[in-house]
Amino acid sequence: MRFAAAFALLSSWAASVAGITVTTSSSSYTINVESSYGFTTVISRSSCDITSLKFYNTEYQYSSTASHIASGLGSATVSYTQSGNNVIVKCVAKNDQFDLTHYMVFVNGENNIWMGTNINKEPTVGELRFIFRLTGLTETYPAYSAYGDVSDTAGGSAVEGSDVYNVNGQTRSKFYSSERFIDNNVYCATDSGSVHACWLRPNSRATEKSSGGPFFRDINLNWGGSYHSVTYYMNSGHDQTETYRTGFHGPYVFAFTRSGIPTPSAYDTSFFDNLGLTGYVGASGRGTVKGTATGVSSNFPIVVHWYNANYQAWTYASSSGAFTSPALAAGTYTMKLYQDEFLAATQSVTVNAGSTVTSNIAANNAILTAARTTVFKLGDYDGQPTGFLNADKQLRMHPSDSRMSNWKPGSVASTATGSWPMAMFKDVNNGQKITFSLSSAISKTATLRIATTLSFAGGRPQAQVNGYTCTAPGAPTTIDSRGVTRGAYRGWGDVYDCSVPSGTLVSGTNTVTINVISGSSGTTYLSPNVIFDAIELFY
Repeated sequence: MRFAAAFALLSSWAASVAGITVTTSSSSYTINVESSYGFTTVISRSSCDITSLKFYNTEYQYSSTASHIASGLGSATVSYTQSGNNVIVKCVAKNDQFDLTHYMVFVNGENNIWMGTNINKEPTVGELRFIFRLTGLTETYPAYSAYGDVSDTAGGSAVEGSDVYNVNGQTRSKFYSSERFIDNNVYCATDSGSVHACWLRPNSRATEKSSGGPFFRDINLNWGGSYHSVTYYMNSGHDQTETYRTGFHGPYVFAFTRSGIPTPSAYDTSFFDNLGLTGYVGASGRGTVKGTATGVSSNFPIVVHWYNANYQAWTYASSSGAFTSPALAAGTYTMKLYQDEFLAATQSVTVNAGSTVTSNIAANNAILTAARTTVFKLGDYDGQPTGFLNADKQLRMHPSDSRMSNWKPGSVASTATGSWPMAMFKDVNNGQKITFSLSSAISKTATLRIATTLSFAGGRPQAQVNGYTCTAPGAPTTIDSRGVTRGAYRGWGDVYDCSVPSGTLVSGTNTVTINVISGSSGTTYLSPNVIFDAIELFY
């Protein structure tokens, strides 16, 4: 029987490792993990494309377009090796567009593809992603029931560019599926719950070579009618605020399940330390940082962030401020403290392999710490437009959507945060007014502070306080990407202060008028604009 089994394997050009098999043809490798659910993957030997993906006797790979890095490597040198219970498929692409090595690791009996992508340069397309194109799985996890199927664009008509559509009166886009990286550990295409095909980030190594920090958001899901795009973005130019990193991205995991949503932290990546993958830094090359964060409000999430030119990582602190970092590759890092997304402090810390360093951090941003008398404040310094008009919808729909509240409230009271628009567009709602009453004039210089999260097309706010016009601020640093219309809100976090002369604020009714100014043009929601974080008048 042993001879017969061996002969059968040889005659089918199959190699086995503890059950897992690789069947080789002139054009492909077929990896069968020999799980009870029959998870089988076919990979092209010439391009590294995944051309077949079967689970539970069902083909989920879209037949007309493969799954792959970017829109395909074009050509690659593809090989595989066996290591214990693992099969490692290695794809090397070195041409005008790519200089990378992509790994797909299969484990005996597991319905997963563990991936890592080591790049020597950024692809010329300007983004790094792996995209699965799946059929039969039209629903999403998470589901955005309050907003409809936000990334289901099937049958829609274009509203903006080729990525925002109107579907039965609702605006939808692949961009509206995005979540903050710090919170985005699992997302899936599903058939209403029986089968889930999911991307997982088991730990911080999945994003340590990405760019943009803990609050970066990118495309996750998009059902377009023929197939479901289930995309893992490592970096992109979608509101890019940081230089791209080269090196080993991952491990990140693609998993099929029939038992609900997988738990990312249950996926143990430690075996990657022993696979010999180019660019991968294992546990022996890492250390941690622990400490306490102080000076920020416990009413907001407390976030600590580490980064340098090569790596990034982050963690939530406890309500008391205590934190321990993920395992960081040895080196010197910039360490930042955030009140939710608002920058509170910055310092430096050096991480040594095999040890833990203590580095406490305290808020020192005067916006959070300086004593002052506040006349009024709309919003909170949290780095987001939280609480403003339409902020509860902007992540999931276009500003033109009929479900949005009117962007032109005109004049609002200084206590009515929810009536002030989260964004101001030069061509839509310029000249919004804030009114407030004083029992007596203020006989000292005051400050009007306008904190923003993102600008577009050079937009920045200029205010008028009663009869006094604030000096026009200079143009902000450009982010070459649409923002508010694609569900983005995070950029450089520019803050604009205007000194209001003594005597300007009078007894009785006072009015602040805000306009967006810019040397650039544009129409409606693509006109120069800003997103607000908070507006405060104080002395």
